[in-house]
Amino acid sequence: MHYLDYNEKKQHGTLDFPIEYYHVNEHHPRYNMPFHCHKELEIIRILEGILYLKLDDEEFEAKAGDIIFINEGVIHGGLPHNCIYECIVFDIQRLLMHTDTCRFYIRLITKHQIIVQNHFSKNNHSLHRIINHLFISMQHSEPGSELITMGTLFELFGIIYQKKLYQDKVDDTKSSRKMMQLKPVLEYIDSNYGQTITLNELSRIAGMSPKYFCSYFHSIIHRTPIDYLNYYRIERACSELSTSDLTLTEVAYRCGFSDVCYFIKTFKRYKGITPHRYCMNIG
Repeated sequence: MHYLDYNEKKQHGTLDFPIEYYHVNEHHPRYNMPFHCHKELEIIRILEGILYLKLDDEEFEAKAGDIIFINEGVIHGGLPHNCIYECIVFDIQRLLMHTDTCRFYIRLITKHQIIVQNHFSKNNHSLHRIINHLFISMQHSEPGSELITMGTLFELFGIIYQKKLYQDKVDDTKSSRKMMQLKPVLEYIDSNYGQTITLNELSRIAGMSPKYFCSYFHSIIHRTPIDYLNYYRIERACSELSTSDLTLTEVAYRCGFSDVCYFIKTFKRYKGITPHRYCMNIG
């Protein structure tokens, strides 16, 4: 199993084959999905339960059998409820723009001239057949599986165009401009969560007064900035506890907590268990 990295500047897959498969359940350090964005496209398939998602300013619940398509640059986050899901993250430009014919269609997506629909129910049989084939090819590393994956991706986007499972680009709206102001704030938190971060710093990055920024941030994320910062630090701590040999004290300091007792108290507030119990649960 691979672990999704919170720093979405990471390489997904390899330089020659930039696509990666992830399987996420309750034991995964990123079971809760903090808000982030990345240059790659992402396809999520819900296997069990419900995943409450927010993609930019749109909120919905994805149920077992649903497929979520996340376009490049979209701010997204999610909260699972008894959920198991899998996803594929890939760089469409480096994978599929090899011929003039393909380049024409793929460029419409990468240049945001069209926006692929983001939510497909299990009733879309043709799309589900292709997506199922894609996920199977990514789960089995056999000779020729890369060719099957590439061919399936071409077929997927062919169906998207043929059945017009997209909408044409719309001009920037007040809502989209509002989301753009959030991106540098989330990027700053991602890059500096291990350091001291103040409300004044975050509001300055957004170009707002602290009071207005708190209201603005809460309207999108449904948390106060400091609450989200602590939540994010605890999620990062879960990743460290799951994938490294660092001590509890080292994890606390690396994730922005100068007081280990406060770290343990905060961890329990967000996770319902102590860090020690969390480590025992993941084996």
